[in-house]
Amino acid sequence: MNAGDGETSYANNSSFQQVVISKTWAVLDKTLKDMYTRNNHNNGFPKCIKIADLGCASGPNTLFLISHRMDTIEDLYKHNVKNLPQLEVFLNDLPDNDFNNLFKLLPNFCGKKLKLECFMYGVPGSFHGRLFPSNSLNFAYSSYSLHWLSQIPEGLGKNNKENIYIVPNSPPQVCEAYAKQFQKDFSRFLSTRSEEITSDGRMVLAFIGRSFADPSSRDELVIYTMLAETLSDMAAQGLVKKDDLYSFNMPVYMPCLQEVESIIGDEGSFNLDKMEVIRVPWDAHEDYNDRVFDKNRSGKLVADCVRAIVEPILASHFGSSVIDDVFDRYAKKMVERLSKERSSYFTPIISLTRK
Repeated sequence: MNAGDGETSYANNSSFQQVVISKTWAVLDKTLKDMYTRNNHNNGFPKCIKIADLGCASGPNTLFLISHRMDTIEDLYKHNVKNLPQLEVFLNDLPDNDFNNLFKLLPNFCGKKLKLECFMYGVPGSFHGRLFPSNSLNFAYSSYSLHWLSQIPEGLGKNNKENIYIVPNSPPQVCEAYAKQFQKDFSRFLSTRSEEITSDGRMVLAFIGRSFADPSSRDELVIYTMLAETLSDMAAQGLVKKDDLYSFNMPVYMPCLQEVESIIGDEGSFNLDKMEVIRVPWDAHEDYNDRVFDKNRSGKLVADCVRAIVEPILASHFGSSVIDDVFDRYAKKMVERLSKERSSYFTPIISLTRK
């Protein structure tokens, strides 16, 4: 993701993710309330609740989420304020995440009048491996991170050339390689969290998925297909190397619900308490106002959001000199697409209990 707080930074182009976070609140609140109810015979929560935000990114969205969780816990204790627990929040993301920008926001956040004492820590590292001591977490949360793979699937070679993800004309070995990598990553994620989360501890996870079983049956993640088309146009004009395009694949996978349920069942450490699906428009603000749809505004907004997330990956492979051109062209394609069809992300939200 793009660091800092500049025009193309993730911090300034993540309003979409904030909408997604707000749409998980119903599941999040119910999970926290159920934790409180189940432990009420022990006077509610532990004296110190330990929470991990896995794939927290940087910018105000992280604190937006923490603030809501604090409000929920305070509300549960509104008739028992003297026993309010303390809160430890562990903010996890990859080491190259802009933790400095994130922690610069803390003074204003911590300066608010909060009844609940909250202590926050940065935890750099991959959530595909161990991050915390055994039985140390009460609750873990992840929003729009788990569809990112730990690595590009092995064995792709140039089998998927001119595509950067799975599309209807991708050969079967490409689909199988992506599915196998996700199965490995998600299984390991669950296994490592099972060692870190206490018995009866909870997780709430939201990620991009797909609404059909066969990943090659139709192109639901058109947002990356359009990026591939942009790069292909530039390769045809000699602006990027064809070999660079043919060797490039995005390290993402959007699972169907059956895959998710199957992996959870096979891994065996968690009970699946709830799974629901929401649809979030590419321009997530479509849901929140009655203004006349502006394809140019929406097209640039969506393109800027994608850029903020994937620019470092593209720059490391194709070079930083082409990035502005890539996203100028991509924004035009996005405007054209949104003038014909307004698409959305298929987003599963799941709640899990540690056995």
